[in-house]
Amino acid sequence: MRYRVLGGTGIEVSHHCLGAMMFGSVGNTDHDEGVRIIHRALDAGINFVDTADMYSAGESEEIVGKALAGRRDDVVLATKVHFPLGEGRNRSGNSRRHIVRAVEDSLRRLGTDWIDLYQVHRPDYTTDVEETLSVLTDLVRAGKIRAFGCSTFPAAEIVEAHHVAMNRGFLRFRTEQPPYSLLARGIERSVLPTCQRLGMGVLVWSPLASGFLSGRHRRGTNAEAFRATLTPDRFDETLPRNAAKFDAVEQFAKLADEMGVSLPALAIAFVTTHPAVTSAITGPRTMEQLESLLEGASLVLTDDVLDRIDEIVAPGEDTYDVHGVWKPASLLDVHRRRRPFDQR
Repeated sequence: MRYRVLGGTGIEVSHHCLGAMMFGSVGNTDHDEGVRIIHRALDAGINFVDTADMYSAGESEEIVGKALAGRRDDVVLATKVHFPLGEGRNRSGNSRRHIVRAVEDSLRRLGTDWIDLYQVHRPDYTTDVEETLSVLTDLVRAGKIRAFGCSTFPAAEIVEAHHVAMNRGFLRFRTEQPPYSLLARGIERSVLPTCQRLGMGVLVWSPLASGFLSGRHRRGTNAEAFRATLTPDRFDETLPRNAAKFDAVEQFAKLADEMGVSLPALAIAFVTTHPAVTSAITGPRTMEQLESLLEGASLVLTDDVLDRIDEIVAPGEDTYDVHGVWKPASLLDVHRRRRPFDQR
């Protein structure tokens, strides 16, 4: 296992980060097995664990908390805030009101006194970023969190947050957590260069493209895996928009076979090759999946292999919509895209 410094924090983290999204009601409901998977990852040298309060409505954090009992000092623990955990107003977003309550709930579920990396899960267009940075700075000074970051923020909003922090005397986002894979390279255009210029750490999510690079979803197969049941449209090869994904997967699978490695190993090694990437988040649901991912932890890609990858999916290109069901307000709100009728 290799280790890298997380942004400018001085915190060393493994280049593989264990994602806990699949622990709980939306994935593996066996808490004891979840604990065993986390312990196996820690024993293999992974010291970085990432979860979120919305994963299985807090259940993922509870499982992580159980697993880290007695081992907390050896782990860099990350979680996230933004999405609603229940019905009612003011129970989501990036406001001071919500974050102050959410961090206390996360600390309780995780069974810890502090969170190493607290991340804003998505932008909130109803809350000034100044408000968000202010409360996160206060939480660092109160000892509740050690550092904070953002997740799936466009490059322009990362820059805006950086300048607001500098101008207002707040601490700044130390990390960004974007989607990145062999099939989704869009962040190479601006997000990754922006993070490099600002000295931010980068934790990439979905390096297996929501299971598309797991090796189980190939052209002509019946996609019945867990991920396919959650988002079936992503795996429906009859849909024209999925054709490019299936074509690319076949070529990547052939390349992996020629190298004598698994497709997941190739996928994870690729994202950790980019100089801006600190760690790749892998979210196994079973022990078998974890063992498969660990097998490729030491894989290093040559320039010839990286050139082949560039020929299959060009740098900076996405073969699918990486954000899934989440869309920025600039796309969802028609009033942000259309002038009033009397001004056209």
